[in-house]
Amino acid sequence: MNFHASKRQLSKVLMAALSLSALGALPVAAQSWPDKPVRVVVPAPAGSSLDVIVRSMGETLKARWGQPLVVENKPGAGGTIGMDAVAKAAPDGYTLGIGFNGPIAFGPFMFKKMPYDPAKDLLPIILTTSQPNVMAVPANHPANNLREFVAWAKSQGNKVSYASVGLGSSSHLSMELLKSTAGFEATHVPFNGSPPAALSVAQGETQALMTVEPALLALVQGGRLKLLTVTSPQRLAARPDLPTVAEAGFPGFDALAWNGLFAPAGTSADIVKRINADVNAAMAEPAFKQNMAKQGLILGGGSPELFKSFIDSESRKWGGIITKAGIKLD
Repeated sequence: MNFHASKRQLSKVLMAALSLSALGALPVAAQSWPDKPVRVVVPAPAGSSLDVIVRSMGETLKARWGQPLVVENKPGAGGTIGMDAVAKAAPDGYTLGIGFNGPIAFGPFMFKKMPYDPAKDLLPIILTTSQPNVMAVPANHPANNLREFVAWAKSQGNKVSYASVGLGSSSHLSMELLKSTAGFEATHVPFNGSPPAALSVAQGETQALMTVEPALLALVQGGRLKLLTVTSPQRLAARPDLPTVAEAGFPGFDALAWNGLFAPAGTSADIVKRINADVNAAMAEPAFKQNMAKQGLILGGGSPELFKSFIDSESRKWGGIITKAGIKLD
């Protein structure tokens, strides 16, 4: 199931989930939970988008649970250190984690062996947010739209290079998907994060970069980069003038960075439903919506089943791209 194809179902699922938030609708096990603080492992540094998401819903969840949310940042190894800690925690509802594409859908295809099996050791609870990449080229590049860029790249043979924010990142894989879809060649040049990757494009050392828009904004506003396209199925509300990849002649193209909450396998289904309902409610708060919009994030929501279906679809899709590109992290 494609998550965005199912977007119309989300409102129905969201209402159903919210209706469960009344404690009287939940079994006794879920009613008595929690009786102590709930730890949420963030596999990224403090101040990252994942960290902001969790902390932004903290006060609402504290009010609903009567217990504080304790954020524990465990960055490293592409997110696998943090998610391994979640996978190996007691399945009692008191340790959760916010996972993302890398350690959930990409990792099994890029690592020879992971310390956990995302499909077996983690339970999806709820999709929290997603974010598309945008494609930037040097401001003086001859292409002014994606069609022109693809035609230009094909005319260059193997002389084109593109930057990414890291090997195996959404930035890297989104461009690999575009290469495969549009049929052009380009050499991957990975960088450690957005700032050096964006600077390499602005200086003409590489010819393109796909990453999240906030990372490029200063160079775009400074006239050193220009944006050609966005990787979401629909145009961004904040940038209605920026066409999608699909609109450029590649229908069905969809490449999003996403994240969501997980629990260790074996956690009670009743507790998972309780957390899902309360997080759906927290995400419906106007302050949370406004904060996510400032970060350029698209709200998720819905049921655990819908999130699991989305993850399965993403794993199949990106597994093929990773295998074709021969991307390995060990």
